[in-house]
Amino acid sequence: MKAAVIESVGKAVVAEVPDPTPGPREVVVEVAACGLCGTDLHILQGEFAPKLPIVPGHEFAGEVVGVGTRVTEVAVGDRVAVDPSLYCYECRYCRTGHNNLCERWAAIGVTTAGGAARYAVAPVANCVKLPEHVRTEDAALVEPLSCAVRGYDVLQSRLGAHVLIYGSGTMGLMMLELAKRTGAASVDVVDVNPARLETARGLGVSASAANPDELDRPQGWDLVVDATGNAAAIQDGLDRVAKAGTFLQFGVADYATRVTIDPYRIYNQEITITGSMAVLHSFERAAELFANGVLDPEVFISDRIPLERYPQALEQFAAGVGRKIVVVP
Repeated sequence: MKAAVIESVGKAVVAEVPDPTPGPREVVVEVAACGLCGTDLHILQGEFAPKLPIVPGHEFAGEVVGVGTRVTEVAVGDRVAVDPSLYCYECRYCRTGHNNLCERWAAIGVTTAGGAARYAVAPVANCVKLPEHVRTEDAALVEPLSCAVRGYDVLQSRLGAHVLIYGSGTMGLMMLELAKRTGAASVDVVDVNPARLETARGLGVSASAANPDELDRPQGWDLVVDATGNAAAIQDGLDRVAKAGTFLQFGVADYATRVTIDPYRIYNQEITITGSMAVLHSFERAAELFANGVLDPEVFISDRIPLERYPQALEQFAAGVGRKIVVVP
């Protein structure tokens, strides 16, 4: 079958790879669409994936075309979204409910072959059936939405909060949509990309700007979310948290990214700095939210690119052109 392969640092190709075979509690999914993510760029840079080559793609949905001998929960023909998370369920973090911090953490499309291919294998426990009205090719959005839901679990946001989001790419826009639905008094967005900022405005922000100095909240924001992973944005955001406020590191930064904190201010103003790592008990909820229309796929998915052009799709994504890019096998 055809699959995208990150062969080595900086090199992605499309190649023939063996068709997958399911284990007893696994299914084979014919992929309808696979989303590109910042994690894929990190893998291309030699980060995250334990070894290369790897078939990437951890955001995907499709139709079940094969089942293992002990699978009863789904059948051939079912349409599913796939949670890529793979946990050991044995380490201290798994036993205390922090599976996303598993000491042997793994993920489809990161440590094992993923959905940037015609077919992908997944544990049946990771498959969530899609209702009839949800288009399979749109359901690649469920996985990134589940990350955003996890982010709001960490934030424990309260009604009437003033929210500032750095970045209006896919994840920033998802955080915007969730903020609107969790009772925020205002949601402001900062981005240097005019096209993406225009999309945020279309979704209904309270205010938006390329420079946060243009926004009128001198006392700061109750919740500040970085959805960029960019050092300058993170540094600026840390300085704009209101007293008793929270800063969430949601964007994935490079390993070498460093910023400076002010320990006295954190102490004196009771500021919380926290992070949100991938998916945790949020995939099924995200699937339900998606089915109930929390996101408009036509707004979020800007490009549907054939799998044969995966390297070019990665280049476009790295250049910040468009919103969510999905490849279609």
